[in-house]
Amino acid sequence: MKRPTIIDVARHAGVSKSTVSNVLRRSPEVSASTRREVEASMTALNYVYNRSAAKLRNAGTGLIGLVINDLRNPFFTEFAASAQMAFARKGFATVIANTDEDTAIQAQTVGSMIEHGVSALLISPAYGDTGVFDAIGRAGIPALQVLRQVEARVDRVPFASLDYAGGGALAARHLIGLGCRNIAFVGGLEARPVTLERMSGYAARLDAAGLPARHFPGRPSRALGREMALQIHRDHPEFDAAICFSDLVALGMHAGFAEAGVRLGRDFRLVGFDDIEEASLVYPALSSVRCDIARFAEDTANAMLAWLSDGVRPPDLHRVPVTLAARQSSTGQHMPLDGGGPEAL
Repeated sequence: MKRPTIIDVARHAGVSKSTVSNVLRRSPEVSASTRREVEASMTALNYVYNRSAAKLRNAGTGLIGLVINDLRNPFFTEFAASAQMAFARKGFATVIANTDEDTAIQAQTVGSMIEHGVSALLISPAYGDTGVFDAIGRAGIPALQVLRQVEARVDRVPFASLDYAGGGALAARHLIGLGCRNIAFVGGLEARPVTLERMSGYAARLDAAGLPARHFPGRPSRALGREMALQIHRDHPEFDAAICFSDLVALGMHAGFAEAGVRLGRDFRLVGFDDIEEASLVYPALSSVRCDIARFAEDTANAMLAWLSDGVRPPDLHRVPVTLAARQSSTGQHMPLDGGGPEAL
């Protein structure tokens, strides 16, 4: 069940948001009768005054907790840095923690942040533990899960991410359009929701074209990508293209194919996922699903600030469209240094 906001109380009582705010601050400007009506609405709606958020608004400064599952990954590093800067521009401090995909560390980190009085939490969660969200709920702190959904009860903890399924579909459509007929999906742990999501669009596009889908799973890393490139070159010459779970995997494949003497964009076509900075700087430049993680982070931070300052709760589910940066690793054509033109879904 959604927690009622100051706006909900104002609507129920038939008064302005500022009047409710004055009642909460015990302002003498509010008449006794109006105060009773507002307090009755608070009781009816089970409204709980978030004093930490009020202090945050009144002081113009506050502390936001940012919990990330893997800060070693440039994709998540960019998200954390961009969100932190967005909060800083509005006068808010951010405490950032890396859980390294460890649920015990995640629980410890979140507990410590709650104890130290953070006013809100943005969390890209490690898989396997939803108890941490129960702790956040008991603390009455606004929380938003981003990029990964672990807590299914989005009415309690909203979820914001990118359209990963759409990105997989874009990459598959691009490669099919280039004449590829045996397209592998490389990387991502089997049965992980984010793996299934990124693969779903790819699999649907291949199925629609009457082409087989094949997954080469593994923990996403450059090392995996290099190993898979050498394995595909040695054992699966029928494959003419691959979509990778992430740019880290794709960059590993990029190196592995160079080691094997395979010419990307001609002998084999390769597309990554995330479009981290390095994708456009390697040679040949790596095609990638462009997620614009910096903009997503800034928009997510602003949504959290609106929740804190105005009581405007983010939607339960929010997904941002992605595009495709088509570069030489798939097209075989030389592209400008800043990357190819984006292709929309």
